[in-house]
Amino acid sequence: MELMGWIFLGLVAGAIAKFIMPGRDPGGCIVTILLGIAGALLAGYLGRVAGFYQEGERAGFIAAILGAALILFVYRLLMRRS
Repeated sequence: MELMGWIFLGLVAGAIAKFIMPGRDPGGCIVTILLGIAGALLAGYLGRVAGFYQEGERAGFIAAILGAALILFVYRLLMRRS
């Protein structure tokens, strides 16, 4: 059940990250949603490593959005160079 929470949080975080960082992405909406899910997972992992979250807690919504925006930024940099 926790995985479904991460996926839902990632969907919303990906949509907000796309709104914050508009532009044309090579993969479109689907890739942005997947990057949002990855951002939510990244925020949760880093939050646990840093001690902000305990095992079983979800990452904060703002942290998930920042993680999704960071991954979207890195993705755009990598796609430009290839």
